[in-house]
Amino acid sequence: MRRMMMAVLLGTVCGGLSATAGAVDLERFLREETFNDMKLSPTGQYLAATVPMGDSTAVAILRRSDMQLVGAFRPQKHNHADTFEWFSDQRLVIGLAKKFGRLDAPQATGELYGINADGQDGELLVGYRKGSMASGNHAETRQAWGIAADLMDAAPVGDSTALIEVSLFSTKASSQVERMDVLTGKRTLVVRSPIPRATFRADAQGEVRFATGFADDRVRHAYYREAGSEWREISEATTYGRTQVPIGFSAEGQPYLLVEQPEGPDAIVAWDPKTDARRTVLRDAVVDPGRIIYQPGTRIPVGALFFGDTPHTRFFDEGSSTARLYRSLEAALKSPLFITSSTRDGGLVLVRTWSGRNPGDFYLYDTVKKHASLLTSRSHWIDAETTAHVQPVSLKARDGLPLHGYLTVPHGKEPKRLPLVVLPHGGPFGVFDDGSYERETQLLADAGYAVLQINFRGSSNYGFAHTTAGKRQWGGTMQDDVTDATRWAIEQGIADRDRVCLYGASYGAYAAMMGAIREPGLYRCAAGYVGVYDLAMMYNRGDTGDSKTGRAYLREWVGPEQDLAPRSVIARAADIKVPVFLAAGGEDERAPIAHTRRLEAALKKAGTPVEALYYKTEGHGFYTPAHQREYYTRLLAFLSRSLGGRTATPSTAAATP
Repeated sequence: MRRMMMAVLLGTVCGGLSATAGAVDLERFLREETFNDMKLSPTGQYLAATVPMGDSTAVAILRRSDMQLVGAFRPQKHNHADTFEWFSDQRLVIGLAKKFGRLDAPQATGELYGINADGQDGELLVGYRKGSMASGNHAETRQAWGIAADLMDAAPVGDSTALIEVSLFSTKASSQVERMDVLTGKRTLVVRSPIPRATFRADAQGEVRFATGFADDRVRHAYYREAGSEWREISEATTYGRTQVPIGFSAEGQPYLLVEQPEGPDAIVAWDPKTDARRTVLRDAVVDPGRIIYQPGTRIPVGALFFGDTPHTRFFDEGSSTARLYRSLEAALKSPLFITSSTRDGGLVLVRTWSGRNPGDFYLYDTVKKHASLLTSRSHWIDAETTAHVQPVSLKARDGLPLHGYLTVPHGKEPKRLPLVVLPHGGPFGVFDDGSYERETQLLADAGYAVLQINFRGSSNYGFAHTTAGKRQWGGTMQDDVTDATRWAIEQGIADRDRVCLYGASYGAYAAMMGAIREPGLYRCAAGYVGVYDLAMMYNRGDTGDSKTGRAYLREWVGPEQDLAPRSVIARAADIKVPVFLAAGGEDERAPIAHTRRLEAALKKAGTPVEALYYKTEGHGFYTPAHQREYYTRLLAFLSRSLGGRTATPSTAAATP
């Protein structure tokens, strides 16, 4: 009942499509989730939740006693409530971000917005639009105001003030920590950073002790200070061969660092500032720490959540109260879980559960009464009992590199001789598939396809060496990993060798086309969504190469501009001999529409069957519901012609060329 009540409260109930017999019900997969994330206020009187609203993300404030909506904040188009933190039961601070397409990663705008629990006294406390809230060129306006601010991660929280990280653009991107009044926005200086573009870490008393950031050498430097002392550098990658990032302090003041290792996954270590000694307190055999677990009611790190073959938690001390709490909840809820927040006294904790078959549920647990109650679900219309099964897979690449990924199998089917869609992720660096519920893979499975996702080299989560093995390997060994995973699925009898297609978005679209180029006969079709197909174009078109830092990144990770033509899809379009489907948006700043238009023209010139869908008003991933329905209707129809799966109810939306 509460699940339905939440949907009605926030106006997210949508009418279903009148699907024809045997057709995929797109509405079930394209409908926005009710909530993204949720946090308790300090005494538990209220809950704040981020609410996806298509091209923006709002915040809803709910009274916990009856789950009634009492306040809300919705930013303008392309703006998103990205972070949020309670400072008292009456005051919430929201960090804003922008993105111009569904697949974009939110980019923090450096703005902090304060709002009361009842939705009153909302005010931009700090940021480039403070005083004007004017639209216009984002970079120029922010430069004019000269400041960007973010809440300090895991900083101690008070009732009326916040520690914030501030970048001052007028002084070569120098950074400092300030204390901000969360009601008025008034700020006072706490400490300046020894390095540009820094992030900071404070101890339990609110004393800023760490600063980390990148200098012109593109190396992450870390600095430490005792209370009231000067900064001193404690590490740099050129010395230790790996990055070390502070994550917090023990109750006794022991600093903890997250440290990259030369081989294998990252480790959490205890660091002694006096002797520089390091002691490993937590390390998984396969994957990096995914999220740090803090003791409820504090900012003391005590463990980590790992996104491995199955998500799992581990603790510095398995006998600690937090470890026992997690083990009790995991046993009762029979699901991976993470405590998103708690009351300051730790009496109530808010728990999120999820799986590959379930987008997630939120539970409230009373640590005194030992009682858990379901609050709401992220997508109450999804029945986890009838969704596709997601199972981990592992194999070795041709050069022996271990690879991990996930296979999604249609509900009620055995993984035997199924039509297969191979789905390489976007990014490609700093991104990975984690086996959580994904509406796109579930949609494809509902159409009858097994879906294979592999974390090829270059993906994050499997250690420094696995990620850096992907440097300058677009079209090279990263592509080999996708091929090896495909052949593995065929050899295992999972896939019907005559019914395999490649499909991906952004970098995944590049990999889909390059797979068709390099492996003639292996794939029956290829589909690319908002893809990058001309690698040299990234240097002069799009947001990646529009800065000195971006161009340095491209040289290091993709390759020098003059070397990229042989690895560009456009240069080898004539080698694609299978049907192709393309889609792109006219406002895409990450993968400009010119990539897709040029590839379409090259394929037509070569005589390759190609169809394309364009929307002038969309960015890096389509927001508009009608456009999404048209896109997936066309995609399923395209795949069906090669693989024989189900199609969707035809959309009435029309593409705008």
